[in-house]
Amino acid sequence: MNTGPVVVSVPDEGYAAGLAGLAGVETLVWPMRGPHPRVGELRFVVAPYLQRVAYDELLAGAEVLQAVQIQSAGYEDVLPLLPVGVTLCNAAGVHDASTAELAVALALSSQRGLPGFLVRQERHEWEDWSLRGSLADSRVLLLGYGQIGRAIASRLRPFEVELTVVASRPRAGDDLVDWVHGVGRLPDLAAAADILMVVVPLTDATRRLIDRDLLARLPDGALVVNVARGAIVDTDALVAECASGRLRAALDVTDPEPLPPGHPLWSTPGVIVTPHAGGATRAMRPRSLALIRRQVEALRDGRQLANVVT
Repeated sequence: MNTGPVVVSVPDEGYAAGLAGLAGVETLVWPMRGPHPRVGELRFVVAPYLQRVAYDELLAGAEVLQAVQIQSAGYEDVLPLLPVGVTLCNAAGVHDASTAELAVALALSSQRGLPGFLVRQERHEWEDWSLRGSLADSRVLLLGYGQIGRAIASRLRPFEVELTVVASRPRAGDDLVDWVHGVGRLPDLAAAADILMVVVPLTDATRRLIDRDLLARLPDGALVVNVARGAIVDTDALVAECASGRLRAALDVTDPEPLPPGHPLWSTPGVIVTPHAGGATRAMRPRSLALIRRQVEALRDGRQLANVVT
């Protein structure tokens, strides 16, 4: 039985400082851009945020590795690369506030026409005002009601929206919504939505869930906000609907991603694109460090890890 310290790797000195002083823990800094000479001693690995990692190559020889902690909520691209028997933990709860903020910001920006105002500002043009959309009185259909979904719902409440929520199965509501509809109701509910916000994880069941038929059900002028994964939406169908002027979109995620130069989404009218920046705020770091510290303590003490997805 291993009676030595729990050897942990973190991607930078800031996280190492956050684990300083933990009894029975040795922390190594490893940004995972190349092999580590002590990989065979590691029991817990914290992956860097927003960096592609060759887990299958870098963790070869990690014979006592018990768990990998990623710093994103999504994990579909990591799971196939991990060694057999290694637990994967995601960062559920870390990005709730930041992602919810961006979802609301994207909706507000599109509804109020901020991109057009910015273009005219660069031209020094004062546009005569006209009535524009708003969040107030909008019918918002929120697809996904996990932790981030709840964070979005809580931030939408002060905006006086009419909020409807859809999740994988129907269930009773909570302090934010009266009822959570099952995904089978999505096509009918979409027909009455001014704004469709997408925040479900990418799975076999949700890939291309927002397809050509579902988009066609949305009312003229509706807005699609996606802060989940790009592949949940049929990109070609969305481009066609927006290019025609019938729908609008505000996307923090795309398919493909990164969005290559020359892709139609860059220049399609009515589309806002941000570079998968939903969780990338200063609010993310302290939340991530708090999770990592709890995880390391749990591993050291023989307790169950949180956010286990395997």
